[in-house]
Amino acid sequence: MKVLVSDEVHVDYGQIFVESGEDDCDLHDAFAGQEGVGLCGGGQAGMLLLLTGLRIGGVDFTAELHDSRPEPDETWEEIVEVPFRPVSEETVLRQWNGKDRWELGLEERDYRVRYSAIGMHAGRSKDVREDDEPPTDDRYLLQIWPAAPEPARLLKQTGRTAANWHAFATAPVG
Repeated sequence: MKVLVSDEVHVDYGQIFVESGEDDCDLHDAFAGQEGVGLCGGGQAGMLLLLTGLRIGGVDFTAELHDSRPEPDETWEEIVEVPFRPVSEETVLRQWNGKDRWELGLEERDYRVRYSAIGMHAGRSKDVREDDEPPTDDRYLLQIWPAAPEPARLLKQTGRTAANWHAFATAPVG
């Protein structure tokens, strides 16, 4: 396992992105084809939309690259998996405001990603965290490994904030 990112990542509108290519990520398009699976939108080619409980401020975020599927860690409260395939040689984790980005070094091949969260509801209740305030209780883990494409899956859901995003992913657009 290789740690790609271990940092405080600033979120706006509760969003972080994984991007390869030139397109902008659209909230509705990100969840296309992921009925009942919110939190991590993989519906747009070469992109992932990652949602957090905290709306504005810094969250603890880790991204890992694995050689094969890691066992799910049941201490995480929210866990989803989606397929992902970079569409360019550069894949980055990017903050909403574009100030910071982290190169992930992924190849142009099929991957599976698992997005796990803990404390999402605490982050949602806090809403905004100023830079001089202590960290919130919400933390996020993105695990990536090579795998053939398969449908998005909800592995674990315990909180209301996550449940709302899973319902959003299922709701018809319009």
